[in-house]
Amino acid sequence: MVTIRGLILASLAASAAYAQTSGCHTHGDVEYCYGADGEETPVSTVAQAQETSVAATTTSSAQTTAVTGCHSHGDDVYCIDGDGHEVQVSLTATPTGEMPAQYTDCHSHGGEMYCVDPDGNDVQVLEEGESASDDSHAESESSSEAGENCHFHAGVEHCVGAGESESGGSAEPSCGIQTRDYDIPLRIGTLFVVLVTSSIGVFLPILMMKLPFPRINSIGSTIIKQFGTGIIISTAFIHLYTHADLMFSNECLGGLSYEGTTSAIVMAGAFLSFLTEYIGHRVILARDKKASANCTAHSEESGGIETPTKDAAATPPVVAEPIPAQAMTLANLGHNHGSPFDPTKPNTKLSVLVMEAGVIFHSILIGLTLVVAGDSFYRTLLVVIVFHQFFEGLALGARIALLPGRTWPSKAIMAGVFALITPIGMAIGMGVLNTFNGNEKETLIALGTLDALSAGILVWVGLVDMWARDWVIEGGELLDAPLPMVLTGGVSLVAGMILMGVLGKWA
Repeated sequence: MVTIRGLILASLAASAAYAQTSGCHTHGDVEYCYGADGEETPVSTVAQAQETSVAATTTSSAQTTAVTGCHSHGDDVYCIDGDGHEVQVSLTATPTGEMPAQYTDCHSHGGEMYCVDPDGNDVQVLEEGESASDDSHAESESSSEAGENCHFHAGVEHCVGAGESESGGSAEPSCGIQTRDYDIPLRIGTLFVVLVTSSIGVFLPILMMKLPFPRINSIGSTIIKQFGTGIIISTAFIHLYTHADLMFSNECLGGLSYEGTTSAIVMAGAFLSFLTEYIGHRVILARDKKASANCTAHSEESGGIETPTKDAAATPPVVAEPIPAQAMTLANLGHNHGSPFDPTKPNTKLSVLVMEAGVIFHSILIGLTLVVAGDSFYRTLLVVIVFHQFFEGLALGARIALLPGRTWPSKAIMAGVFALITPIGMAIGMGVLNTFNGNEKETLIALGTLDALSAGILVWVGLVDMWARDWVIEGGELLDAPLPMVLTGGVSLVAGMILMGVLGKWA
């Protein structure tokens, strides 16, 4: 049975709905009026809708599509929903003109109900006992959590807003300093983990030379050398080249007027490497020719026979220290003609120094960007960096091990610089932890330029001094090597490329 309260509310709703009509006129025997939404509606339809509303009130099963009979209690606005219940309409501002008698096109956003006012704006409809301020706070929290989508490009966090901006366009990227959690004790502890790992990687090939197993050393050296070649080539293309391109394409930097910026800087790095090695070798050749000419002239002046002086005769002859067999084996790898200690040969200290320069630029940036990454990403990135530095250390250490001369001090210093450089980068990162902004224009340009230059250096070293020199240039270690040795070197080369390429997904 219809209750008295239900009938009264339905009557109020019908009266309010009819009050919103205007411009009534007849089409034949049917009267039409213009409703609040400006559409022409037959009066009979309005009446039928109100009868349906009354029936729905009786069964309490109607679905609310509009709230009607709107009125005010003080500064608050209340309306009647489809079930005949009084609900509050949450407005951002108190209406200054005539209060709308109804809100239509009701719909839900998540678990909340909204209706549309005559101006087309959404207003929230609150059930009895529900607080508008609590709901607004919950919505604000949800927007804060989902409002930004943050991810990492080459260790630098890049945040963009989720969805669309208020103006309806794409959300603007967040280019300011990102507030994130930093576990300082964890970073200090892992600095030493990276130091130890890098040291093991770079010193291991050097220490292998001290083992009294020439054949094992020879095979092991080939495996490490070719594995290292794959590591260096993959580092150049997958890590450095890609990272530099990500920096220069960052939305916070803006569009570059020259789209080939990354490739141009990589090419410049390769050219600088070539120029350094070429000039260095020319200087060495000129010095050797001058020394040889002086020696010949001195011999001719003395009639080809040098008479020892009194002091020289009294001085006992210096006996050269014998070179270990395994050292000779390693030093001769890739050099089948001439003296293994000839400074004009490919595996010279100069070419290895050029290689180390590219690795060092890369490693110091790795240490910096590792530390400034938030705790949510730090552990994942740390594991990747540890493997990255170990493999890169093997690649560099294998080339340092083949250099002529004693391990101390030259080789040890070169290896020690690599072992220390990433922890130094981490220490720098901890010093600027709360002020570093990886999305600042100047930072993006600096990181992108250094990454691209390092890529160019390693492209030259990896392709020319390592890959081509060992495989296709005359006198190369694997050019005419036995098939088992070729297969061993080939598998090691591809393994290095693949392994470092996979690590490029995270670092």
